[in-house]
Amino acid sequence: MAQQCDTGALMVATLSSELVRSVLDSSPDALVLVDRDGRILFVNQQLSTLFGYGKEELRGKRIELLLPERFRAHHVTHRADFAVENRSRPMGAGLDLWGRRRDGSEFPVEISLSPVHERGQMFVAAAIRDITDRKRAQAELIAAREAAEEARRLADTSREAAIRANQAKGRFLATASHDLRQPLQSLALLNGTLRRLVDDPDAREALGHQDQAIEAMSRLLNALLDISKLESGVIKPQPTDFPVADLFEELQREFSSVTTAKGLELQVECASECIHSDPALVGQILRNLLSNAIKYTGNGCVRLRCQHHEQAIRIDVLDTGVGIPADQLQYIYDEFYQVGVPVNSSRNGYGLGLSIVQRLVRLLALKLEVSSELGKGSVFSLELPTGHMSMGVAGAPAGPHPVAPQVSAPQILLVEDDPAVRNATRLLLKVEGYRVLTASTLAEACGVASEHPQLDLLITDYHLSHGETGTQVISSIRQSLGRPLKAVLMTGDTSSAVKELQRDERLRLASKPIKAEELLSLLESLLAV
Repeated sequence: MAQQCDTGALMVATLSSELVRSVLDSSPDALVLVDRDGRILFVNQQLSTLFGYGKEELRGKRIELLLPERFRAHHVTHRADFAVENRSRPMGAGLDLWGRRRDGSEFPVEISLSPVHERGQMFVAAAIRDITDRKRAQAELIAAREAAEEARRLADTSREAAIRANQAKGRFLATASHDLRQPLQSLALLNGTLRRLVDDPDAREALGHQDQAIEAMSRLLNALLDISKLESGVIKPQPTDFPVADLFEELQREFSSVTTAKGLELQVECASECIHSDPALVGQILRNLLSNAIKYTGNGCVRLRCQHHEQAIRIDVLDTGVGIPADQLQYIYDEFYQVGVPVNSSRNGYGLGLSIVQRLVRLLALKLEVSSELGKGSVFSLELPTGHMSMGVAGAPAGPHPVAPQVSAPQILLVEDDPAVRNATRLLLKVEGYRVLTASTLAEACGVASEHPQLDLLITDYHLSHGETGTQVISSIRQSLGRPLKAVLMTGDTSSAVKELQRDERLRLASKPIKAEELLSLLESLLAV
């Protein structure tokens, strides 16, 4: 019996080691491990492919081999400094970094460094990302914005041309929103997978820093795309009557853990009023105002209240934070402005929240006022038109659906045309214990479903290759199976077309990038329906 246990433990250890290597080779980032002298000890497949060297060819070579010659001498000094500093951080913050392939060609990179300690020795793990596509996307976004601005200036002589420019920008933003979120989605899921496989404290700390970096990138990307969509006219308000209480309840659930973690009290007053506006956009305004209040409040509370104000409804966001100097109030809606943060210093956030708020307020034709006292806090007051909804009693909820007993782990069909996102999602689900089948097109998905009619759940991306969509996949497979298969529709597209998709109780919509924990929680709740 003891021999059987030892054999089983060895098999588990071997499987875990193979799985970790598979995850590292599946990472969208190039990974390299070097010793204190800069000698390469390990590279993953992505680094080998990116730089054009074989894995064995790089082992034992100096890391400077992967740098342009003009940087190599200085890099030796920087490497020595990192050994003394001994903390996880991005390399060359604020500088343009370049890599050099075997054929001599150069390309822009982003590098994150983490120290790894093993048996009294220190090694350095580096994640290297080719940011050529990001640089190109940024240039295209700037070019699209400049083109749209030029079109607006010429609108009095060519209104039709200006409309076409805005439509083109809208299409570009929809594509950019999806494409820029794909690598972030891969990173988020791979990060969640590795945190389930790695026990080493230093490695877990490095993964924690990586998770924070992914979150920061997601916030900045969302803010920049929001501003661009507002300026291009892509977002169209859809006003309706809705109760303030429902919105307040949603905001309280969303921000309670954030305020508690910071040691603040979140006070949300009861509200019986009804307002007439776009509920999603009003919610976005209040979320940005609450996030801003929490960020600048060190102790005390943040309060959300609603009250009648003359012929309108006024919602106030109050805080006991640092306050805003009177001579700075005129700048708080400027992009990248932050109260009390000097230019080029370390920033908590990006100073885009209030800029987005101002644009949304103008779009909805609302009124926003701010009053503040330095050292005592601020009040942002949003004035909205009164609604006329009848506040009746909601009907009784439907009874629970019977759940068939699971004789084995749930079987999931994953449909995703991006290989990196597909592999990252598959690995996460496999580590969590699910049985996973994959497909990249509608035809492949239908073929897999016909061979495995007992599928428990479908996960599909919204935008697939050749104009196919996730909604077509869901409809076709449900029709083929003859039952309403539970499904998750994942998308990085935030256009109105996605928001208007027809929903049902067995369909969930997930916005990319979604964290591993959030995706797994969503699957668990849907499988329980």
